[in-house]
Amino acid sequence: MTKKIGVGKAHSKIIWMGEHSVVYGYPAIAIPLQGIEVECRIYPADEKIHFDYYDTLSTAVYAALEYLNHTDVAVSYDIRSEIPQKRGMGSSAAISIAAIRAVFDYFEQSIDMETLEILVNKAEIIAHSNPSGLDAKTCLSDKAITFIRNIGFSTLDLDLDAYLVIADTGIYGNTRETVEKVAQAEEANLPHLAALGDLTEMVQKAIQAKTISEIGPLMTKAHSHLQAIGVSIDKADQLVQISLENGALGAKMSGGGLGGCIIALAQTKAQAEKISKALTEGGAVQTWIEKL
Repeated sequence: MTKKIGVGKAHSKIIWMGEHSVVYGYPAIAIPLQGIEVECRIYPADEKIHFDYYDTLSTAVYAALEYLNHTDVAVSYDIRSEIPQKRGMGSSAAISIAAIRAVFDYFEQSIDMETLEILVNKAEIIAHSNPSGLDAKTCLSDKAITFIRNIGFSTLDLDLDAYLVIADTGIYGNTRETVEKVAQAEEANLPHLAALGDLTEMVQKAIQAKTISEIGPLMTKAHSHLQAIGVSIDKADQLVQISLENGALGAKMSGGGLGGCIIALAQTKAQAEKISKALTEGGAVQTWIEKL
């Protein structure tokens, strides 16, 4: 049996702490952004479409059809996304999740979380060669995720009396380029990477203790180390400074760098709204506010 339309949704994510140092064995913390979503719809079609194996949506749809033994069924699809691409917000993983859910919904089949994660990672591997799985794990979660390379994932309860402001620089990030850049000067960068690892562990402990006031300064220190290893850009630095000048407890770039987003921690929603407004006036292409 099939429905006339299959629908699947997924939410976004952002790296809170640990970008780049995570490559060297230190922890990273990512959080789901449940207010920023993508929706995929699957429709019947007259003929089978050509699947592009370099396209995230195509590979996800095909992975789901293959699992259900329906690769001979003609379908079409579309995507409606609030998640900007190449900004470190998990757009690719979220699209994969939504697409796979939509295919299963179209064929009126249920899917458990374990199978969904396997199929998402399969699609991500085809499209991106060697993903860590952190994006998929966080876009599937309603809790924060901590990740240590070659060790694995664990969940982290948030439930904090605070807000995170996310601001888009409007510039594509380039994780592959920045990882290579950091590696080329590895010896000089190691002290900064170690410091980033220590700061991430301190933020994790502060989250567990719910000591919000400690987290902000640690974020700002992390940004200074990310600047030092050459992965920030002037636009991100400017938005971080605007956040701090407008009452943020702390702020930093997020993700691979050379573009993407910055994040700022606010104690109250009113403060978050003030920071968001200032960031928009200061050149952010888009901002979001997430309750932690």
